[in-house]
Amino acid sequence: MAFGLATAFGFVLVSGGMLLALLVIGRFVRIRRPVESKLSTYECGEKPFGSAWFNFNNRFYVIALVFVIFDVEVALVVPVAVVFRRLVESGVAWLAFAEMFFFLAVLLVALAYVWARGDLSWIRALTAGECREVEVGAPEGAP
Repeated sequence: MAFGLATAFGFVLVSGGMLLALLVIGRFVRIRRPVESKLSTYECGEKPFGSAWFNFNNRFYVIALVFVIFDVEVALVVPVAVVFRRLVESGVAWLAFAEMFFFLAVLLVALAYVWARGDLSWIRALTAGECREVEVGAPEGAP
């Protein structure tokens, strides 16, 4: 037991030391030649235009997160569905069914919440208090 713990601790020490050593070596070895093209915002090989600091619509991330959640749900529910016949034979099918029902109910409540907030609509209708006119190209806060 103590030997296994010492081995794990030694591995952590050696790997941490190697990480630190490689970072320090890299700091001194790397070439530093800042030119305008290297200091500019990277936009897939295209010349950037405008400021890189703008309000990005995070609706894509919300929809992607919902997709990932339901993708993981499928990955967790399918194995239970595959072995459900064996669970019926062993007499614990009701427990697996209750667990899956609770799991799916929580996900459906979360989906209903996101849907009710309007976060799944790609173009969201804004209320009058949320809208204001902005001149295109004018800096933020300009009169």
